[in-house]
Formats: sequence, C-alpha cells, structure tokens
Amino acid sequence: MNPELLSITWFILLNVLLIGYAILDGFDLGVGILHPFVARSDNERRLVMNSIGPLWDGNEVWLVTFGGALFAMFPDAYASIFSAFYLPFVLLLFALIFRAVSLEFRSKKVSAVWRTFWDILFFIGSTLAALLFGVAIGALMQGLELSERGDYLGTFWDMISGFSLAVGFFTVSLLAMHGAIYLYLKTEGPLQQRLLGWMKGTFYVYVSLFILVTAWSTFFIPASLQHFSSYPVLWVVPLLNVLAIANIPRAIQQERPFYAFISSCCTIAALVFLFSAAIFPDLVPAVNNAAHSITIFNGASSPLTLKIGLVIVAIGMPLVLSYTVLIYWTFRGKVQLDEHSY
Repeated sequence: MNPELLSITWFILLNVLLIGYAILDGFDLGVGILHPFVARSDNERRLVMNSIGPLWDGNEVWLVTFGGALFAMFPDAYASIFSAFYLPFVLLLFALIFRAVSLEFRSKKVSAVWRTFWDILFFIGSTLAALLFGVAIGALMQGLELSERGDYLGTFWDMISGFSLAVGFFTVSLLAMHGAIYLYLKTEGPLQQRLLGWMKGTFYVYVSLFILVTAWSTFFIPASLQHFSSYPVLWVVPLLNVLAIANIPRAIQQERPFYAFISSCCTIAALVFLFSAAIFPDLVPAVNNAAHSITIFNGASSPLTLKIGLVIVAIGMPLVLSYTVLIYWTFRGKVQLDEHSY
C-alpha cells in the first residue's frame, strides 16, 4: 500500500471514529441539554440520568480513540489543531468533566440544593460541549490563519464568527433532537408522553437552523461544495440526508421512534461526511495561504507508522465494537431505578 493510499485510509478511519462518537455520545449530550426541561420531579430527573448512566463513559472511548489516532497518524495536524483550539479544548475538557461528575455525584446526597447544583452543571456541561464542537467545525470550514510551519497566527476571538456560532447552535439543536428521540425510546408513562412534544419541537428548531447553515455555507463558504463538481456522486449524501431528516417527523407521527432514531443517526453520519468532504484533503485548512494548509499527505506520519496503526486497528476495532454491542444489549429496554441507580 503506497503512502498516499495509507493517508486516505486513515482519513476514512478517523471519520468512522468521529461518526461513532457523534452518534453515541451525541444522544448523551442531547439528554443533558434537555434534562432540566423534560423532567419535572426528582424521580424523573434520575430516570433521565440513568438512561445514559451505564453508557456515557463507553461512548466517550470513541473520542479518546479519535484523538489518539489523530496524534499518532497525523501529528502535525494534531499539534496545529490543539494549538489553535487550546482555549476551546480546555473549556470542552471542563464541560465533559462537569457532566461526568454531575452524573456520579448527584444522588450521593438527599438534598434539593445539592441535586439542583449538579443538575445545573449537568446541563451546562452538556450544552457547552455541544456548542464548542459546533463552533470548532464552523471555524475549520472557514479556515484558519496558519504560518508556513502550521502554527496558528490568530486568536481565540478570530474563530468566533456568525457562521461558526450558527454551526454551534445548529449542533446543539441536532443533539437535543437526537437526545429527545433516545429518551423517548428509554422511558415510559407521563415522561415519555411529554417527550413527544420535545421531539417535535427540537426537530423544528433543528430544521430551521439546518436551512440557515446550509444556505450560509453554500453561498459564503467556498469549501462546502468544492468537490461536488468533480465528484457528482457526492450529491447522493445530501440527498440521503434530506430523506433521513424528512423521515424523522414521519416516524414520530407513526409512533415508530426507533426508526426516527435510526434516521437521526443517519443524519449525523451524513453531516460528518459532508464536513470531511468539504475540507478534504485538508485536516487544517489555511485561509491566508492554501500552501500552509496541513493535509492528510503533508501532515501524515511515516508509512511504517501508518501500517502499524492499521494492524492495531485490525486488532482493537473488533474489541471496541464487541464491547459497545454487549453494553447496549445488556442495558436494552426501558430504564428502571433501583438501589444502584444514579
């Protein structure tokens, strides 16, 4: 396998990891975003938290693996991204920590003040993480100012634009919808019936922001469609994405929430694919000088490292997938509270 093909293979594998994380931890974040709004009692808040309690840490393995693969296979891109997004990533780290600690600590003490404090942190951590992910994606699509060595030349505030914020809020709405559908699958009774309205409401907000971001990126972000003229087959992905989006309210109306959840997963996968297609072959696009961009070719590790990585993937990926399937099978069905619940 030649070096160019190795780099493309690893770019595809990074996208698989990113899609896995976005889908699996996406509904975790969505549950956290909706937590203070859908639950009306302490018992319902515990049900909401326990819907993701056994799963969230396993879902984050996909993010850790993505970061490790990026570091090992594309170290120049890793260094440039973490340098440019240092402050957002620190905030993201705190957001994910607050979310995890809130899950573990909330029920350790029977106190309204104590539990309300952790509920607020659970919501803030989940919402902030989703927002930061979206802002980072928007900033990368617009491109960064890079030096010849790949060092970021701008500031944190240079990344904050109308478009990056729009993508951030779009991501929050997408994950809120994804989380609402997941919660509907995992709950029953009055809470589940209340979630029916939240599924519809978050869907309409998501569609509104989807139209806004799509129009904005089409007309003002040149990278969005740069490969579609050369590879017309790419148009299949946005077409399937639109069909998946349209199937969500249809499945909800027909009371088939599992199909709505599958459509939501397909929508997330399509959006990650379109983002990757927009910046390909770049990993860190340079807006000031295209020659300064870090691509999957000039930012890759040695061919030997890439080959060794593929061997590790061949061994490790089946284990990760088996673990994921086993955990979801073990905790299938409606969430119930017991003495070991959060």
